[in-house]
Parts: sequence; structure tokens; C-alpha cells
Amino acid sequence: MKSSLSLVSLLSLALALLAAPLRAAPSTAHATGGGGVLLTGASFASKENTWFEMGCRSVGVTAINRAIGGEAIANTANRMDKGTLYSPEELETMDALVIMQVHDKDVFDPSQLKDAWTDYETPFKKTNYAAAYDYVIKRYIAECYALREKPGSRFYQTQSGKPPVIILCTHWHDARVTYNTTIRQLAAKWGLPLVEFDKYIGFSKDTPHPVTGKQVSLLYATDTQTIDGVTYGWHPKRGEDSYVQQRMAAIFADTLRRVLPVRPAVSAAE
Repeated sequence: MKSSLSLVSLLSLALALLAAPLRAAPSTAHATGGGGVLLTGASFASKENTWFEMGCRSVGVTAINRAIGGEAIANTANRMDKGTLYSPEELETMDALVIMQVHDKDVFDPSQLKDAWTDYETPFKKTNYAAAYDYVIKRYIAECYALREKPGSRFYQTQSGKPPVIILCTHWHDARVTYNTTIRQLAAKWGLPLVEFDKYIGFSKDTPHPVTGKQVSLLYATDTQTIDGVTYGWHPKRGEDSYVQQRMAAIFADTLRRVLPVRPAVSAAE
């Protein structure tokens, strides 16, 4: 009997010792301000799509969706000017600003740009895409930097202020050549991460479907758009059951994992 109890005790002790390192092992997590990721965009980004929400959920960050159908980057700039895109509290805590304004326009054109965001006249019109993008990027960076001089901010008296995380996006497929080309130029100019939906969506405008002979994007869209005489899928099917939304969520989440800071998680004991 004593021998049996001793054997059980030894086995229990051995299992406890093996498990202890697993419980004590430090873990890492995406831990920035904890205020979530904020998205601005139009119909391709609105809540009905779900790629943004699913992507944020898979990474464990809060989704703040401010996209409104029918808007353009000029609307984003004007909402920043009015102080309605995000609150001072959200500026302090949000993890990243994601921009998905994907009208097929030149968003890089240097001839439209001013040296400082304060040099632009507001409100912006929907014809000035490159200038509005420039305004949004410069103003967000400036507002993050200014937190170094704001008493009460956790970035107060830091050298950098709040490190700004701005994430740009391509169109959901590669048919919008002007936009997709110039958003890459803009991302390269600023060193900003780019969610390359068009590169990883799984098909290309350059190769029609081998059975239908038509553009593959048509299979995943609810309506059509004609560009240079070719008919493409326009708005992707929406909802969490949509394959395209699931794929876009995966592409977006992959970018978040690569660019959101990873810091040691704080344990309950601490």
C-alpha cells in the first residue's frame, strides 16, 4: 500500500514539475494602446463587408469601423478637419489607422501637394485625391507627434510622441490599375505598410476564368464595372460566409500581425 502511494506521489510530482515551466513561460501579444484599429473607407470597407471585423478579431484587436458608403478620401480629410473621424481619447489609445479609399484615381500626384498639412484649404473636394491622402497622412503623423507635449498622455515628454501606425490598402482585385499603382508609390514614399488584396486575392485580371472565359472577379461580386471595355466584378459579396470577405480578412490580418508592435504580455501577478 505504501509502495503504491509513493508511486502515485512520485508521478504527481513529476507531472507538476513538467507542467510548471509551461504555466510560467512568458507569452507575447499585440499590445499597443489597446484602443483598437480604426478603419476609414467607403462601400468596400463598410461594416456590411466584414473583412475588417473578421481580420481584427483573428488578431485579437478591437475593430473600429468608420467607413461610410459613398465617401472618398476627401471625406476622410474633412472629418479629420472637423475632429469627427476619431476623438482625442481614440487618438491616444488606438493601435492603427487603416485607410481603404480605393477610387481609381491617382493618389500620388506630387503636383497637388503642399509642404505642410496646415497649408491645405478645407473642406476638400472629391476631385483632389492625392492632396487629400497627403493631408490625412501628414495630419495623423503630426497629431501623434504632438502627444509628446500633452500633459496626461502616456506619450508626454517622450522623444517620438506616439509612433503613428498608418496602413494603406489596395483595391480588392487588380483591375483598378491607376489606384493600385499609385497607392504603392504612396506607401513606398512614406514607408507605410500596404494591405495587398490585389496581389493575394487568388486571381488576376490578366487571366480569364478557364471555363467561363470571363473575369474571375465576376464570380465573387454582386454587380459589375466596365474598365477600358472589360467587365469586372465591382462590389464583392458581403457577410462572413463570403469567400472573398474571408480571404480579405486573412490578407488584412496577416498585415496586422506583421506591423502591430509585439510586446511581452503583462501577467495577472504583475
